[in-house]
Amino acid sequence: MSISRQNLTVVIVTFKSEHVIHDCIQSIPDKVEIIVVDNSNDKKFKESLEKRYHNVRCILSPKNLGMGAGNNLGLKNVETDFALILNPDVTLEKDAIDEIMLSLDYLSNFSLLAPISNYKRYPNYKIDKKMGHSYNEKKPFKVKSIDGFAMFFNLKKINKSRISDDSGYFDENIFMYLENDDLCKRLIDIGENIFIVPTSKINHLGAQAVNKKFQDEIELSRNWHWIWSKFYFNKKHFGFFPAIIDGLPTLISALIKYFFYSILLNKRKKNIYCNRISGFINSLLGKKSWYRPNLDQY
Repeated sequence: MSISRQNLTVVIVTFKSEHVIHDCIQSIPDKVEIIVVDNSNDKKFKESLEKRYHNVRCILSPKNLGMGAGNNLGLKNVETDFALILNPDVTLEKDAIDEIMLSLDYLSNFSLLAPISNYKRYPNYKIDKKMGHSYNEKKPFKVKSIDGFAMFFNLKKINKSRISDDSGYFDENIFMYLENDDLCKRLIDIGENIFIVPTSKINHLGAQAVNKKFQDEIELSRNWHWIWSKFYFNKKHFGFFPAIIDGLPTLISALIKYFFYSILLNKRKKNIYCNRISGFINSLLGKKSWYRPNLDQY
């Protein structure tokens, strides 16, 4: 199966990502259609991308949707059989897409798969030996879940499973973090297959998708949403009390550190742990994932 506009679309969700997006796009073969969903609603960014790249279409979101909802918006506009979602701080190595396409010749029964990250210290997948999973350096191997910064969708297969709802493939209650784990778990629970293609390689900068000048605000947002999403995920899949038991050590640690850094007058650290506490309490109370970084000051 050859790479063409007829069978593959790449979806990239951006937010203040102008410093990394070009490396990402330039690593993608120019015959592949690319849909960029920009969560910062930057008209100049859209015009610049579409003028520079003939294969890029940029959709402006009127508000910051987050990763899951942003990818849902992009996937709704895909008309091909397959889609590859990428974070803007990801670059594909040479032949990465070719290797994925070659794997399709003998991997028909899959819903999701992913290239493998070159950062071996932090694998972009989880395996479960109880499910018979094992690493293979040459052939695609089954996994429990894959990270959200690079996910290859077999759209027809997933649509037949009816795993997606009216909003799309990702749970839009989750603004960021664990939306990929949630999708993978829902697919695994109904017997769908997820693979890693070890001959297809990518590079992921990690936490570099947003311009560094917004670093402090983004760090506050990350800390709030990680805790919120973790409690929400555990409650959704395992129940309310298991979510509390799992989250209590993190809450207690955050409370201790909040008071510690308050005494030291370290405002930055105090605010980080305040956000962790807030994220946990809001999720515990069933409140929406409402926190957004304040970038108006920049």
